[in-house]
Amino acid sequence: MRPTTLAEVAGQRHLLTPGSPLVSLASDKSGERGAVSVILWGPPGTGKTTLAQAIAHSSGRRFVELSAVSAGVRDVRQVMEEARTSRDLYGLSTVLFLDEIHRFSKAQQDALLPGVENGVIILVAATTENPSFSVIAPLLSRSLLLTLETLSDEDLGVVIDRAVTDARGLADRFVLEPEARATIIRLASGDARRALTALEAASVSALSSGTDDDDDDEVDGEAADVPDARPVITSDTVALAVDRALLRYDRNGDEHYDVISAFIKSVRGSDVDASLHYLARMIEAGEDPRFIARRIIVLASEDIGMADPQSLVIAVAAADAVQLIGMPEGRIPLAQAVVHLATAPKSNASYLALDAAIADVRAGKTGRVPKHLRDAHYAGAKRLGHGKGYRYPHDDTLGVVQQQYPPDELAAVRYYEPTEHGNEREVSARLAKLRRIIRGE
Repeated sequence: MRPTTLAEVAGQRHLLTPGSPLVSLASDKSGERGAVSVILWGPPGTGKTTLAQAIAHSSGRRFVELSAVSAGVRDVRQVMEEARTSRDLYGLSTVLFLDEIHRFSKAQQDALLPGVENGVIILVAATTENPSFSVIAPLLSRSLLLTLETLSDEDLGVVIDRAVTDARGLADRFVLEPEARATIIRLASGDARRALTALEAASVSALSSGTDDDDDDEVDGEAADVPDARPVITSDTVALAVDRALLRYDRNGDEHYDVISAFIKSVRGSDVDASLHYLARMIEAGEDPRFIARRIIVLASEDIGMADPQSLVIAVAAADAVQLIGMPEGRIPLAQAVVHLATAPKSNASYLALDAAIADVRAGKTGRVPKHLRDAHYAGAKRLGHGKGYRYPHDDTLGVVQQQYPPDELAAVRYYEPTEHGNEREVSARLAKLRRIIRGE
C-alpha cells in the first residue's frame, strides 16, 4: 500500500504545498533544479520512507536505499562512486535514501559530506530522533530539516479506506464496520504502518471466524435476496487481533523526554489524573521503574519541599519498594506516591533558596567565617580568637540565641522565603520569630 506518488501520500500537507522543497524535488526531471538534500524527522509510520521513494519515482532519478542499521562507510562510498558514474556517463542524478541516520556514528556521517556538498548525491535521510542531537552539524547545515507530524484521524481514515478497497490491499473482499474502523484509528495512535498492520491482522481474524450460510440462500425453490457474503471486520474482531494500543515510546528518544516532561509538569500542576495517565504510559511502554522513582524523589523536593515534608519520605519509600518487589507490583507504590505528590501543596522555596546562595558563592560573595564560629579544637586556635564569644543555643531556655552566623558581607541576606502553602505557612510564622531573635530584629 505504499504510495508511489506524492499525490497519494496521506497527511503531511504542510510539506507538500506547491513550490515546497519536496514537491520541487519530486517534479524536477532535469536533476538540476530542486536538488537539495533533506532530513525528514518524525515519529514512526508518518511517511518518511514513502516520501523518499515517491520523490525518486516522480522525478525519474536513480534511487538507492540504505539503512543505517546495516550499512557502513564502505556502502556509502560505493553509492558515491556509482552516483558519480551515473551522473557523468548518463546524466542521471541519484537520490540516496538513508533510513535511521541517527544510528550512524560521526565518522559514518562524515563520509556523506563530500557527496552532499558536491552534489554527487541528493540525500534524503530519515530519523525518529531529534537531528540537533543525532546528526552532525556540517550535514545539518547542508540539508533542509523537514518535520513530519503524527497522522491525524482523518489521514488514518484515508489510509484504511484505501487499503480496504485497493487491489494492493484487501481488494474489497471484506466489510469494515464503522466502529471497527474507529477502533483501528484509535489503536494506531497516528501511525499509518500500525493501522495497516492492525487492519491486516483483523482481516485474518475475520476470515478465520467466518461462517458459510449458502444453505439459506434459497427459500421454497426461489432465490432469496443474497446477503453480503464477505467476511465482516467488527470492533470485536479488531480487539481479538490487536491486544492493546502499542505506545509510541523510545527510552532514548523524544517520546521518553516528552512524556517524563509532561509527567513532571502534571504533578507540579496538581493534576492527579494527568499525572497517573503519564505514569501509566511510562509503565506500559516498559520504562525503567527506577528512573520513574528517581524523578518522583526529585519532584518531592523540587516542587513540594517544605509545603509537605512527608512527600520526600513517601517518594523515597516508593523507590525502595520498587527496588525490593520489582514490577508489575512496583506500580502500586509508585501510584501511591504520585497521587500524594500531585495532591500535596506545592513550594519550590527551599531549592530556590539554595540556588540563590549558590549564585552568591559563585559571584564571590563569601567572606571569612566569623571568628566565634571557627574551629577551636586544634592547638593555637584559641590564641587566634577562634570560638571566642560563641553562644551555645542549648544553654538558653528558648534554644535560640542572638548571634551572627553568616560572614559579615551576608549578615542581612535572606535566601529562604517560605510560601503560605501547606506546612510552609507554619514554617513562615516560626521563621519570622527565629530571625527576630537570632538577628535581634
